[in-house]
Amino acid sequence: MPTPTELTVRRHSKVVEIAFDDGAAFSIPFELMRVYSPSAEVQGHGPGQEVLQLGKRDVLINGVEPVGNYGIKPIFNDGHESGIYTWDTLYKLGKDQDRLWKDYLGRLVAAGFKGDSGREPIPDLGIKKGGGCGSGSCGCK
Repeated sequence: MPTPTELTVRRHSKVVEIAFDDGAAFSIPFELMRVYSPSAEVQGHGPGQEVLQLGKRDVLINGVEPVGNYGIKPIFNDGHESGIYTWDTLYKLGKDQDRLWKDYLGRLVAAGFKGDSGREPIPDLGIKKGGGCGSGSCGCK
């Protein structure tokens, strides 16, 4: 697994820039990191329990805490701070971000959201927002 040689949080441009010792370098948008958080709140407790994240276009990272020698824990301004991003996770987010964006936007549209980025709700569909781990909707409370 490649090891990072540099990591910079660019708050103004809303990206995390990360370079690895194999020469790969990525600029990962905060929104992509947030909607693909490795936390149970986002991923659920097993396959098929993922929670579609809405309204994360303007999410910011207020801080980053190191986690051992294997990753980081971003502190997002929407209160989310339970995701631990290993170096491998960040590498995959960077390498696969085009496919991940396309998948995310497709899931938003399938859930009734449309617009230039697929993040605006379609009126009168009764789409429920929120839920997931910690809300009680997955039976964890």
